[in-house]
Amino acid sequence: MTQSTSPLRVLVWGENRHEQIEPKVAEIYPEGMHNTIRAGIEDHLGAGARVHTTTLDEPEHGLTEEVLADTDVLVWWGHAAHAEVADEVVERVHQHVLAGMGLVVLHSGHWSKIFQKLMGTTCTLRWRSEEDRELVWTVDPTHPIAQGVPHPFIIPQQEMYGEFFDIPAPDELIFLSTFSGGEVFRSGCTWRRGHGKIFFFSPGDQDYPVYHHEHVRRVIANGVSWAHSVRPTREVPTLLRYETEDFYNGRDYRGALVR
Repeated sequence: MTQSTSPLRVLVWGENRHEQIEPKVAEIYPEGMHNTIRAGIEDHLGAGARVHTTTLDEPEHGLTEEVLADTDVLVWWGHAAHAEVADEVVERVHQHVLAGMGLVVLHSGHWSKIFQKLMGTTCTLRWRSEEDRELVWTVDPTHPIAQGVPHPFIIPQQEMYGEFFDIPAPDELIFLSTFSGGEVFRSGCTWRRGHGKIFFFSPGDQDYPVYHHEHVRRVIANGVSWAHSVRPTREVPTLLRYETEDFYNGRDYRGALVR
């Protein structure tokens, strides 16, 4: 299949709340975490990506139908205001993922409405925020997301995330993290839902400069590239009825008859 030479259309969605109310976070990320994440993707993908940002407080959280239709991969960071994300916007994003939009979920986005909806579980975990050292170990060195990343790489200060992490068994486990207290965590996982590909990567708490870390930025950029679908059109998988020996022309089917 011939792949498009057009730039990858990437949208970084950031909650942008901690940066507005916590001086420590504003000092680490003066332009907001979403813009720091954007810069990391641009540094690695260069002209191969067109990266924009939007935030929670934009109309419709910046995730209108038109915006999502023009997005190949959505990157999601949320933490303090998961409950403020409107259900109708979550449903809109969900449909686009099923239809083929890639999704990269970062750190505390594990508890976002969209990630929980796609996983079908609580997505809860063990945590501690005490400036833990995190070692990120590559357990699938052949995976595209792991390319160019040392094994392991060290994050000097980070919030601890630990097992049990209530997620469905990943399609692929790429990274496993260990922490100062001896905890382990499945820190880099992928899934497929419908025609969409999902990558969760845990490093990146707001209290530490993790999104300035060169290897974290490389992983996120790799994840964005991997999550991009090469399907020529975006459509949700549908239930179709086919005639015998007609392998290509299915007809719409709406399910059981309702009286």
